[in-house]
Formats: sequence, structure tokens, C-alpha cells
Amino acid sequence: MILGANAPVEAAIPDLAPAGGSAAVEPAIPAPFELSDDFDGLACSNGLMTIAGFGSLLSETSARSTFPELHNFRMGRLRGWRRVFAHQCDIFFARGIARPETREVSSLSVEEHPDSEIIVTLFEVECTPASISAFIEREHEFRFMCVHPLELGGSPAGRRAVVCARWSDEEYRARRCPPHEWVRRYGKHGVQQIWTDDVLPCRVYMRHCVLAAERLGAEAYASFLDGTYLSDRQTTLRQHLAANPSIMEELPPPSLIGRYSG
Repeated sequence: MILGANAPVEAAIPDLAPAGGSAAVEPAIPAPFELSDDFDGLACSNGLMTIAGFGSLLSETSARSTFPELHNFRMGRLRGWRRVFAHQCDIFFARGIARPETREVSSLSVEEHPDSEIIVTLFEVECTPASISAFIEREHEFRFMCVHPLELGGSPAGRRAVVCARWSDEEYRARRCPPHEWVRRYGKHGVQQIWTDDVLPCRVYMRHCVLAAERLGAEAYASFLDGTYLSDRQTTLRQHLAANPSIMEELPPPSLIGRYSG
């Protein structure tokens, strides 16, 4: 059942706590590695690449609007990673949903954290120079990591996936964003630093991601609330929503209803 936007967050979904009994043996997972901008080593033998979605791409509607030809949309797990709202996103300024006056400007990334596990979505798209270039253009500020996801049941998925990971301004500027590109993307909005620990989630974007996780079911919803942190790395999204319940009542602008409604 889909829970409504006004449902109490604390009561709606129980915390993720291990069940009693002996622990199952966890499969060995190869170490992640950073991809070059040609995504060398990512494509599988049939010419497809797997994308791991953890924010807006939890929504199949959003995923298909971005990747109309995607294949096999499903859920999976990333072990050793957590979500964090820790960077400013140029598209939020361009779409008028950033709130710089309250620092509610942040989008999501993932970062390595050995004790964490999150539920993600997995799907395949064509792996060509054109599709890779388009992917990088859309997700320009991220470090692209090659990870080895698990199936939802916990067994190895048997394929590599790309995930958009936390970076730093220094690395981003040096590798992908020279001064003229920085001005085009961020400088015109008065942004001097994007990867930072003093931002809060963009309200419209966060609501969209919460609704998308809710639609995936109880376990994915709990994973999103408890496996997602603010930039202080202490406050969970569950806690942030409990303190700010009006966020879930705030509709996106009319022009973005279709894109930011879970």
C-alpha cells in the first residue's frame, strides 16, 4: 500500500533491525573502483551498462523519462554505501526549486561507508560513446564509481553498475569543470562551492525521492529514511522529516509536477 504524504514518518515504517537467529553468510563483494570518463570496463557482453539509482531514479517514471529505452527496471542492494545530501545542484537553481536563503539546495550522492547498505534500483541502458557522454552531461558533478550490486535477496547480481558518488570541488574542477564551465553551471547562480557540509536537502527533490522510495515498498522506504543522511552525517532523513513534516505537503511548481511527484 502506498502511504500518503501526510502519514507520520516515525510511525509509518519500522526501523531496520536485524531479525533474531543466526546471521547469514554475506557474499564477498569486489572492491569498487573509479571509472574513467569513457566508462571502460563497465559494459557487459551484450553492449549494455547497468545504472544504480538511489535518488530520483528510484522512480521508474523518472528513470524512463531520462532513459526511454531502459531494460529490466528492478530493485537491488549496494553494500558498503550510504546516501548523503551534501552538494549543491545546478539544475535546482535553473528550475527554480533551490532555496539558497535557507540552504535547502542539496541533491543526493552516495559515499562509501563500510557498515551501511542501501536499497537501490538497477536497470540497463545502451553503452555507447553517445550514451556515456549524455550520462556525464546530466550527472556532471559526480565521481563515477563501478560497483558490484546485489540482488534484492542478497545474492550477487553478477554484473557491474555505475553509481554517482560523492566528489570534491578540487577534483571536479581539475578533471571535468574548467573555469568557463564552472561559470556556466554554477557561477551565474552565485555558487562558489558545491560539495559542502553546510547544506540541507532541496525540499521538492527530497519529497520526490521519498515518494519514489515509498512506492517501491516498505523495505525500500525504510532504507531510504534510515540510510540517507544530511550533510552533517549524523541526522537521518527520517529525523529530518519528523522535524519538518511540512516538506511532504509541499507540491512542486506546476511545470515540474510530472517530474517531481515520485
